[in-house]
Amino acid sequence: MARWSSPKDSALEAALRRNRRWIVNNQIKRLLLRFPSRSAPVRLLQSRFKTLDLLGRAANWLRKYPSCFDIFTGDGPSGSGGELCFGFTKRMAELVDAEEAAVAASEPAMADRIARVLMLARGRRLQVSKLAALRGPLGLPDDYLLRVLPAHTDLFRLANPYPHRRNAAELELLRWVPSLAVSSVEAAASKRNSLPRFTCSLPSSWVKSHEKMEDFNSTPYISPYSEDWAVPSTDAEAEKRAVAVVHEFLSLTMWRKISVMKLEHFRWEFGLPEDTGRLLLRHPCLFYVSNRYKLHTVVLREGYKVSELREKDPVVSAKDRLGELMQEGLHEYNQRRRAANLENKRRRGDVDVKKEEEEQEDDAARLDSAEKREERRRFYKVLFGDDNR
Repeated sequence: MARWSSPKDSALEAALRRNRRWIVNNQIKRLLLRFPSRSAPVRLLQSRFKTLDLLGRAANWLRKYPSCFDIFTGDGPSGSGGELCFGFTKRMAELVDAEEAAVAASEPAMADRIARVLMLARGRRLQVSKLAALRGPLGLPDDYLLRVLPAHTDLFRLANPYPHRRNAAELELLRWVPSLAVSSVEAAASKRNSLPRFTCSLPSSWVKSHEKMEDFNSTPYISPYSEDWAVPSTDAEAEKRAVAVVHEFLSLTMWRKISVMKLEHFRWEFGLPEDTGRLLLRHPCLFYVSNRYKLHTVVLREGYKVSELREKDPVVSAKDRLGELMQEGLHEYNQRRRAANLENKRRRGDVDVKKEEEEQEDDAARLDSAEKREERRRFYKVLFGDDNR
């Protein structure tokens, strides 16, 4: 893919930098939740460290987040004797329980989101292996099929049209749901008592973009939902429908964003053009394309007010609280490390204490150092992988 992106939007770049910044710890959290005791040997995490694109010792990583993880030995909860183990702190365990409760409470909304995505797709079905890549963007837990299918046997069905192929199972929508076949654009128009049309979220100073959006809205809106899935007859209609599909899909995601690479994996299913990336750039009023850390991400502009989501799902709020605790733990670790380094230098008489303290304050305020940029790059590489949350 070419190195293309939208003109920089500092507010949305800040949102991308903050959202899921601690994705590695979310992966560790998911690992611990697989154990009934919520604890595991550190060596198990060490064996999976490379899959998280991390180097060094796992124990050192865990010690960076003292508010999130406890490290213990002996007769700990894992029952593994003197082996070094780790688990959640009390505060972390409480937030994890709160997140689990939010996920359980959101199961009806989860089923609706899955149904809407299937209603966008060709044939009202998607491969389960492909749906797995959307777990993070759609806010689905690892066991979403076990949660959703038994309670909605009248709506979903697992089918395997190609038994001789691996990973060929498909999730199929059994019936059309008219109440769900209303896009966010149509819902907003209904509230305004007007015809459905796209809204430009750029400042009024972007005159040419506003003019292009007015021209784009001069033709009737094409709903992304249609009981008769068909390819529009003209290029203009095809682009109109493709924009509507991407807009609606992003409206269904928890953070109103997704990597362009993942979106392009569903070109055939959603009827999108081969140059989907260029399509997004042609409509800057609706979509913002970032190339942060060389990972192309498309953001729905109207989903954000400055750098904050306009509407936060309870699951998103729960995850944000976890992220805040992780950041608090990292800050605590860094403060301890600075204090220890300063004390060592004092003892050796290598540095003027007052000058060193001023330098430490400057270092704490410098958030975009090369080391931290590289650390965030690794986080985002994991974030946009298939198993991302």
